[in-house]
Amino acid sequence: MPYKDHQNHESALKVNEGIEQPEQVSPSAVERFKSKKQQLLKPDEYVQGILSGNRTILSKAITLVESVNPLHYALAQDVIEKCLPHSGNSVRVGITGVPGVGKSTFIEALGKHLTASGFKLAVLAIDPSSSRTKGSILGDKTRMEDLSTDKNAFIRPSPSAGSLGGVARKTNETIILCEAAGFDVIFIETVGVGQSEIAVHSMVDFFLLLMLAGAGDELQGIKRGIMEMADAIYINKADGDNIHKANQAKTEYKNALHLFPPTESGWIPQVGLCSARSKQGIEDVWQTIRKYEDFTKANGFFQKKRHDQKVQIMFGTIHENLKSGFYQNETIQNSLAQVNKDLLSDKISSYIAAQRLLEIYFSSKRTEG
Repeated sequence: MPYKDHQNHESALKVNEGIEQPEQVSPSAVERFKSKKQQLLKPDEYVQGILSGNRTILSKAITLVESVNPLHYALAQDVIEKCLPHSGNSVRVGITGVPGVGKSTFIEALGKHLTASGFKLAVLAIDPSSSRTKGSILGDKTRMEDLSTDKNAFIRPSPSAGSLGGVARKTNETIILCEAAGFDVIFIETVGVGQSEIAVHSMVDFFLLLMLAGAGDELQGIKRGIMEMADAIYINKADGDNIHKANQAKTEYKNALHLFPPTESGWIPQVGLCSARSKQGIEDVWQTIRKYEDFTKANGFFQKKRHDQKVQIMFGTIHENLKSGFYQNETIQNSLAQVNKDLLSDKISSYIAAQRLLEIYFSSKRTEG
């Protein structure tokens, strides 16, 4: 039809409606994705896939372990129980360090050295979750480009989700799955110097602390507890003009370690230099780990530590489950608003409020029983 301008005059110009645009996302594709995403395997299918080294099924099993869905928990525990007899044959290494120390570059350099030597390596990177949004970047694969494409390496970033107990349980269960899949070296990269190191230390055989030289007072800001946990301290980026400062830092750390009480294992923590960029000292790091493994296996500490860790994780899991059960309890949820109101209006103290909620919780559990 002829086009009319704003003065209602007819014009020779006309506008064609054109063809109808298709939807940008196919509804059928969305449905297929949803059904595929929600599809769960049987426990034996997960186990067989893991034992055969199927990376896709291993990843799905780890996702199952990390799931907060109560329906997934029982299935995950069934899979883990079936994988337990095939686990325990790796050396587990925790790696931490100050911000900017180059953990990812170091792990890639050491990891490539190991895979070139015939080892199968799994890297479990605990990624910090936002305390506000609970989201994580999970960017470790992008920082380890060469290692992420290595057929003998498996990198799995996992969100910390704000719970150290949760980190310990889920990461420990992921270790079991990776060992059952045939990985003989497990690296656990932590978020940095902080409380998460305590959780990681409870599930590894060897704890490696990476440090920098030339960053001011070498011992400033380093918690004594972190250094006491370390089985070795390596000063990274010890190359070029930084060599002199790195050697000076090495001496300072050695002197500091002499002030600490002897370790339970009898092992004397080592201090060394390395450069992930030039690959210098990388072989020395691995040899230190192997020496520690041989030393602690010979005196029985290696197995004792693993036994102690199992008990520690058991009690940690009890703590997490009790905490979760308390806050998910329907009676507690219904009572919380009133108790908060009494607390904020100064009718009761914080301690009385806590005691009242505990009494409500245990009373509800007795009623359920």
